[in-house]
This record gives sequence, structure tokens and C-alpha cells, in this order.
Amino acid sequence: MKTILVAFGTRPEAIKMCELIKELKSRGCFRVKVFVTGQHRGMLKQVLMYESIMPDYDLDIMKIGQSLSYITAEVLRGADAVMTELLPDIVLVHGDTSSALAVALCAFYRGIPIGHVEAGLRTYDRSSPFPEEFNRAAIALIAKYHFAPTSEARDNLLSEKIAPEDSFVTGNTVIDALIKNIDERYTSEYARLASGKNLIILTVHRRENLHKLEGIFRAVKRIVLEHPEVCVIYPVHKNEKINITAKEVFFSCPRVYLTETLSAYDFQNLLNLSYIVLTDSGGVQEEASYLGKPTLVLRNTTERKELLSNSCAKLVGTDEEGIYSAMKEMLDNRDEFLKNMRKADFLGCGNASKIIADILEEKLRN
Repeated sequence: MKTILVAFGTRPEAIKMCELIKELKSRGCFRVKVFVTGQHRGMLKQVLMYESIMPDYDLDIMKIGQSLSYITAEVLRGADAVMTELLPDIVLVHGDTSSALAVALCAFYRGIPIGHVEAGLRTYDRSSPFPEEFNRAAIALIAKYHFAPTSEARDNLLSEKIAPEDSFVTGNTVIDALIKNIDERYTSEYARLASGKNLIILTVHRRENLHKLEGIFRAVKRIVLEHPEVCVIYPVHKNEKINITAKEVFFSCPRVYLTETLSAYDFQNLLNLSYIVLTDSGGVQEEASYLGKPTLVLRNTTERKELLSNSCAKLVGTDEEGIYSAMKEMLDNRDEFLKNMRKADFLGCGNASKIIADILEEKLRN
């Protein structure tokens, strides 16, 4: 029986990996061990508790003000101890986090094959997203198996001389989670607050956007004050600067609801109820676009370029006036945008975890 070590450290990774973990465990031909780094703490545990997944190893490294160097060093050190004990046949990492890079690097040093889930996304701009663009590309250099969510992502890998027989189009595992969680009968306090309003979902958390927060929030506030039919739900990231700035800008602003981090179930169902989505998150771009929600991306570039070429999403940058104008235009012309957009079904149909498990079963057997 082959041993698979599945490693991740953040809430978004957990959302995207839990369905894969369940699929692998259901096969009966794998010994699956879950290794979390604790790059996120409370937000990560929230997902794992909801999915009833208990980590076999937990570094619990998170501390206030943690730097990228600290995360990388602590994860590399901790991963080495885990792999010494477990001796896995393959290590699976996800996406572009510092945890993913450090775990993959440790496996590479030990000669253990690496499977990279959500491989091949590129902006080709190392400063955006930072440090994620570098992390994802660096993992590609040392991974054995590359599970690309789309054909364009696989094309990126092939252009970088990744062997065709080691790269696969699988769909995105976030769509597996999304399809499982969407509930047409969903109701909650937040759903009731948004009832009868045009709901805008807002998420902002990227490191490169921290110095742009005030302008982003002011643009949203201006739209809310000018459009009484609009309300905003913003699950605020745990980052202290984000929390403080959001509370200062939105203080006493009507119809803007600042919440704690929501469960994947609540958040994805609120996305399904939304009118427009405003985000700098890669995963939220995918979720919203798959649901057919007009999505404005608070960045100057995105590694999900297929969302732009299929009119699923629109880059609006991070400057106040640009965001305000784009939101106003979307509110005035949403129906026209919807008429021209394609639902992002190229992200998969909810079976990415099964496809990846099938590939691993064949490759590890051979």
C-alpha cells in the first residue's frame, strides 16, 4: 500500500484539498496522511472541523507578524521531521503558498516524488501575486506530477518544458467543494440581511494590496452610499491592518456588513446569492465565475487569464477611482455583461478529485 502525504497550511488550500483527501481515502489502496503546517490557524481549523478531517501532523507554526522567511524555515524544518518518520511514497501540495513551496522543497531534497495540485497558473510577473507567482513556478521545477486545472494551465507547463506525460488537465478541486456545498434552500442571518438587496460580496487580503486598502474600501463605500439598493458582505481577513482599516473606513456606513471569516458552506452559498463579486482572491474568482456571477478583480493581473478571455471576470486594478468607476458601470450594465459572459465550466464539473486519484492510482501502481 502506497503512502501519500497531503500537505497544506492555509484555509483556501484546505477547502481545495479536503475533497481530494476524502477521495484518496475512499480508494482503499492508499495510506493517506494529512500534514498541516498551521500557516493559518483558526481559519484552517474551521475548515478541517467542518469537513471532519483530523490532521495526522500539525506544525502549528503561526505567530503574530510572521514573515515569509519564518514560515519557509519553520515548515522546511518541520516537514523534514515528518518525512523522516513517515517515508511517504509521494507528497501532494497545492497551489502557491509558502507552505506548499517549503514542503515541496523538503520532499525534493529527500528524493520523494511531488504531486502539484492546481499547477500551471501564471501571470509571469514575480511581483503579482507576491510571493505566490514565484512559489507556484518554483514548485513546477521540482514536481513529478502536475495537475493543471485547465488546458491553458497545462499549456503553460508544456511551454516550460514539463514532460507531457507528467502533466494532466483535471479541473479545479475548488469546484468539487463548491458543487457539494451549494444549497438552493440556504438561509442564514447574512442571507436575511441581503434579502431584497443587490448583494455585493467583497474579499480583500493579498499582501501586495495592503497599502491600497483605504482606496479600495472608499470606492466601495461611495457605491453603497449612492446606491440604496446595494448591500455588501465582507468577511474580513484576520490580518490586523485589514481589520483596523476596514472598521475605520466603513464605520457607520449603512448596509456594509463586516463579518468574521465564514465557513466555506456559508461563503459559497452567499456567493450564489450575490449580484456582483469584488475580490483579489484567486479561488473566489473561480468560484464566482463558475456560478456565473459578474466578478471584478482587485488586481492589475491575474493568473486565471481564461476568466478574462471568457468575460467571466474583469480586472479593475486597485486605485479608488478605477474601482468606483468599474463598480458603477457594472451596476448600470450588469445585464449586458451577463449576456456576453460564459459560465466558467472549463474549470471542471466537480470530479477533479476523482481524476487526480485515478491518475495517482495508476502511476503509483506502476
